[in-house]
Amino acid sequence: MNPMTPDDPTAAGAHAGIAQSRTRYFVVVFAVALAVIQYIDRVCISQAAPLITSEFHFSTVQMGYVFAAFTWAYALFEIPGGWLGDKLGPRKVLTRVVLWWSFFTAATGWTWNFFSLVVTRALFGAGEAGCFPNLTKAFTTWLPRDERVKAQSILWLSARWGGAFTPLLVVFVLQFVGWRRAFEIFGVLGVVWAVVFFFWFRDDPRDHPQVNAAERALLTGADNLASAHSNVPWRRFVSSSTTWLLWAQYFCLSYGWYFYPTWLPTYLQEARGQVMAKGAFLAGLPLFFGGIGCLVSGFLSARLARRIGTAWARKLIAAVGMTGAAVMLLVSVWLEDPTWAMVAMGMASFFNDLVMPSAWGACMDVGGRFAGTYSGSMNMMGNFGGVAGPIVVGYILQATAHNWALTFYVSAAVYLLGAVLWLFIDPVTPLDEAEAR
Repeated sequence: MNPMTPDDPTAAGAHAGIAQSRTRYFVVVFAVALAVIQYIDRVCISQAAPLITSEFHFSTVQMGYVFAAFTWAYALFEIPGGWLGDKLGPRKVLTRVVLWWSFFTAATGWTWNFFSLVVTRALFGAGEAGCFPNLTKAFTTWLPRDERVKAQSILWLSARWGGAFTPLLVVFVLQFVGWRRAFEIFGVLGVVWAVVFFFWFRDDPRDHPQVNAAERALLTGADNLASAHSNVPWRRFVSSSTTWLLWAQYFCLSYGWYFYPTWLPTYLQEARGQVMAKGAFLAGLPLFFGGIGCLVSGFLSARLARRIGTAWARKLIAAVGMTGAAVMLLVSVWLEDPTWAMVAMGMASFFNDLVMPSAWGACMDVGGRFAGTYSGSMNMMGNFGGVAGPIVVGYILQATAHNWALTFYVSAAVYLLGAVLWLFIDPVTPLDEAEAR
């Protein structure tokens, strides 16, 4: 390791004349690739759902529980996944969880009844839970503070676009193989990523041979967050209103969003009369628009922060996002033309994802050196909303002779609640006493 560490206050000046390496940006590249793979593996089941339902003779409620099985496990393992990243480092944890979920992606194609499918999707979700908390931990360690929210916006853009093109990808693959073989094919992607990542990545940027002295100087402070931690200040976190408000707003956000990777293809076929090929194209619109929302939010946040401060910039963007999502969902219900209805739903997703960089940026600043655990806790609570959404939709459809409009009215109301919550959140002050001083 270079004897002049970033902790040396003269480091930045001493290396000012050295051309700075850009190794940290490859961490963003790895994160982007994994986000795409994660969403392909997650969203492919929504496109295959009509085929699975037909083969296994599932009811809408049973399929709702299949969707929810993933989300329950995904939610429950968020905190353990983030905590392990804080303790062991993202390198070991990400490699293991990606290999785990890739296996159970393939195993989805080996299921034979309702119980086996529910168990497989739950085990798949347990693996995927470690993804974003550990990527957030890696960003916190590898990126200076002013680059983190932009990195989050690019990460979520990539995740959403991975999901946006998944329906078309699944339809293409299903032309050549059945839905069971399709899951096996998608499972291979994560294995390749895990092998390359393990040999390239280092938890501490100071240990990476491609990071030169100038780049190490730039990362002064950020790299100190790489050290292992086990004593998470849970009492301080749980006693803070910021924590509870972040959890609650993410519950509201996820409740509405989970319609897209679960029920949307079924909605397009049943309520809008779309055949699989065109339905796959339309099903990708919300996630495509959502990705743009993530990117716009990330870059808009930096500009607004210079004018009104980081805290109010995040509050404003998130509240506008939640409100816009509610309004555009209602507009989609009132439009008769399926294409225009999906454009409106795409705009709802755009506004939904304006919230994402603000929420995850808040976790990095508020959680600090415990960003993996803290972001995992927010994502856990959010995914409880993702659990509720598909199940509630299934029950509404069963109880109302498939009244799809009512499902959107409920989601719009939940979004508006989330907008109100953001007005009371402090998204910048660290809760760890050592960092707050």
